[in-house]
Amino acid sequence: MLGRRSVLPRRALLAGAAATTGLLVLPGRAPAQGGNKKLDGVTLHVACFSHTYSEFLRSYLPEFEEATGAKIVYDTPAFPIYNQRMDIELSTKSAAHDVINVTFIYSGRWVGAGWTTPLDEFLNDPKKTPDDFDPEDFLPGTLAAFRDANGRPHAIPWIADAQQAGCTRYDLVEKAGLKLPDSFDEMASMLKALKAQGGPTPFVTENHYGWQFPPYLLAYGGLIFRHAPDDLHPMLDTPEAIHAAEFFSNMLREYGPDGVLSYTYEQTAVALRDGTINYSTTNEAFLVRMAEPDSKVKNTCALSMMPRGPAGRFPNVASHGWGIPAAAKQKDASWEFITWAMSKKLLTRMFNEKGYSSTTRESIIKLPEFYKKLLINGFDEAKIYEDTLRLAGEGYTVYRTVPSYPPVDRELDIAIQTIVSQQMSAKDAMQQAQQNSLRALQRAGVKL
Repeated sequence: MLGRRSVLPRRALLAGAAATTGLLVLPGRAPAQGGNKKLDGVTLHVACFSHTYSEFLRSYLPEFEEATGAKIVYDTPAFPIYNQRMDIELSTKSAAHDVINVTFIYSGRWVGAGWTTPLDEFLNDPKKTPDDFDPEDFLPGTLAAFRDANGRPHAIPWIADAQQAGCTRYDLVEKAGLKLPDSFDEMASMLKALKAQGGPTPFVTENHYGWQFPPYLLAYGGLIFRHAPDDLHPMLDTPEAIHAAEFFSNMLREYGPDGVLSYTYEQTAVALRDGTINYSTTNEAFLVRMAEPDSKVKNTCALSMMPRGPAGRFPNVASHGWGIPAAAKQKDASWEFITWAMSKKLLTRMFNEKGYSSTTRESIIKLPEFYKKLLINGFDEAKIYEDTLRLAGEGYTVYRTVPSYPPVDRELDIAIQTIVSQQMSAKDAMQQAQQNSLRALQRAGVKL
């Protein structure tokens, strides 16, 4: 098996973010890149959740259909709907889809249960994998979640979803005599000052709180599980977790817009681009849209790392990847789609033409254009992105990929909603989340 190739020192930080073995790639050329009609008459059913990337990819699908003769039926429901449907499909060994997104928080469950296909058989076959596909080019930390117990990859990652912070009207922050906050205490002070000024609503995050809230919980010294992945006893009712939930919920309630609990990630991204919200801690893919040519705040937006708490800085990083269900009937055609969708050529075009910067390919991150395009109003987004990936490489996100996390994710959603809406105190809501999580894990057979 081939080892990983050496990389530049700056990138070595990321290469060490997660231990991984190299992927064997032998010379060859896939038919999809040859422009013939090998897939004439083939219909591929492809599913992913709705996201900036999945919508960008949609615009390129006619090119794949023209080159191969295949027809693509493309489904992109909302994130929770997609995950619920796919979990049922995979667990019942349905062959309804040929290519699927392997969702980060479900990767341990789907891969561990054998519901997805190991991809080494394709990667090692020169007749099926183009010689320029170069799987070693994918950041190793983004591949780690998709490996089975034998180290075999089950998905090719299309995103390194890094959580950061961003401001739409940095001029108003400066007017208040402040800078972007480095800590949660500074964040609270800034939001208070912005509210006193008037102008845009100070703060919002998307309403998937099982994703948005844990970095606050960890930063205040809390834990999701006692010691994931070995000890999965939930730890949601500790003083640290309760304090974090109270702080986070107060920021949403005191400084968020009307209907703050209804804001999806797309609504959050649109509000930031329109400048109706001033500050958010959310995903890089959505924050960089503030700098797009048609954004109303392209000249005033600013970016930073996720703020830190007393225990440190713990931004989320997640990978989602294209995989093949174990029950799929057209696996060779499925792989042809994946190698096309994840090729250097297409991903580079997506960056140049669409501005998609949450890339998983090292060669794209090292392009001079990457750094030039991501220097936004003097803020070095490329460095913020890299530093965020490096932090996540320390391993604190392991709780997200254990099969037991999804029910805890749902309980965190409910807890934050009930605190923000003042139906329950932070203490009562987190104690309820703890008890509900315990029962859910016990029903699932988790030893506690």
